[in-house]
Amino acid sequence: MYPAELIKPMRDDLASAGFEELFTAEAVEKAINKEGTTLVVVNSVCGCAAANARPAAKMSLRNEKRPDHLITVFAGVDREAVDAARNLMVPFPPSSPSMALFRNGELVHMIERHHIEGRPAEMIAENLTEAYDEFC
Repeated sequence: MYPAELIKPMRDDLASAGFEELFTAEAVEKAINKEGTTLVVVNSVCGCAAANARPAAKMSLRNEKRPDHLITVFAGVDREAVDAARNLMVPFPPSSPSMALFRNGELVHMIERHHIEGRPAEMIAENLTEAYDEFC
């Protein structure tokens, strides 16, 4: 587990963009199963989260079509919430950072860590906006 003061700026980065932070399995399951589309960002302390994933998630929200709900859980910190989110992302293996788009509780699009590492935020944001255009 990471110290709260270390991850606060990383949490705030997404929260300030409108992402709801979730801490329990129940909250995650309830949020993902809401009617409409939900983007889940599994946040992380790694460099690719800072340089690529979080900026991409925020950039993608400039799209005309966007998810109805935005949620985030923090790997290495919010174990219960992260485990619940990852259970709903099966068959994809656990990875962080990662992003998943759900529609009415069904996983419709997934971006794993290997899609994030080494790719510019703009490319990841484009991947997300294409999913929004199709599913939102």
